[in-house]
Amino acid sequence: MNVLGRLDAYQRQRRSVALTLAVIYKFIDDQGTYMAALITYYGFLSLFPMLLLLVTVLGFALHGDAELQQQVLHSALSQFPVIGDQIERNIHSFHGSDFALAVGIAGSLYGALGVAQALQNAFNTVWAVPQHSRPNALAARLRGLALLGLLATALLVSSALAALTGTAHHWPTWVDWGARAAALPLSLAVDTVLLVTSFKLLTTRHLRVRLLWPEALGASLVWQGLLTAGTYYVGHELHGATATYGLFGIVLGLMAWIYLGALTLVVCAESAAVRTRHLWPRSVAAPFTDEAPLTRADRRAYTSYATAAAYKACEEVSVDFHPPATGSPAAADPPPPAGR
Repeated sequence: MNVLGRLDAYQRQRRSVALTLAVIYKFIDDQGTYMAALITYYGFLSLFPMLLLLVTVLGFALHGDAELQQQVLHSALSQFPVIGDQIERNIHSFHGSDFALAVGIAGSLYGALGVAQALQNAFNTVWAVPQHSRPNALAARLRGLALLGLLATALLVSSALAALTGTAHHWPTWVDWGARAAALPLSLAVDTVLLVTSFKLLTTRHLRVRLLWPEALGASLVWQGLLTAGTYYVGHELHGATATYGLFGIVLGLMAWIYLGALTLVVCAESAAVRTRHLWPRSVAAPFTDEAPLTRADRRAYTSYATAAAYKACEEVSVDFHPPATGSPAAADPPPPAGR
């Protein structure tokens, strides 16, 4: 057996390696980088108008309590470490403007609906939902509005948690420590629930919640890491360097931050699809040559790609696989995994 055959046999015998390889292959097959780029584009368009809307609404709602307004605003903007810091420093430019409110609402709706559309396309692609089963333009936008409501709720809850932590130092010491210790787990729980709900809401396929939470929790942990990295980037790399980098550095940092978040979301969705639909183990050589024998997971994956392209319910797509050339070094197909 040559090196490729030994590598293939090795990964098939180890669940974690086989799952990782299958997620990578499916991510490449689904063109995951393009899906993440589309999410990033609409996310970038919606983020600044959304923050502008938040600042303006706070200016109206908390006009009589400047201290509370600043505290809540700081907690909310800390969720966006690259651009939130810049908006907070220039908060005097955004107080109670009707024009800013109108621009914020219009920009937020357009960008948020675009994000929802991009997420629906990504999730339906990941779970191989046939084209004819995907929601029409109106239904997709209604789901987008529902997602916008979820995001707004999650942002308010996260901001409230951050504000609670920020004011805990005025309370007794045990309350302060308790609030700080509970802030991160509660924030992770909110993010995890939001992600699981987004998977369910934006995917036109029955998904079991109990099977989705590992990837949702993993994405939440990565998101917290991105927030920490973004805060460090602003505090150490852009601090005092506005004249050098200016808007160019802020925009690049913001786009990179959104893209990493979108990439994390797509990869976690791919992982959930591979794990729950048993699309592993894959043949190591399958993507590179037509001579490698396909595993059952390979056949399921390639069949799902073909059937997902059906645009009409009356359209029937059948997939046949011919035997590969003899003498291939790939290992024999293992028995299918037990249970679903």
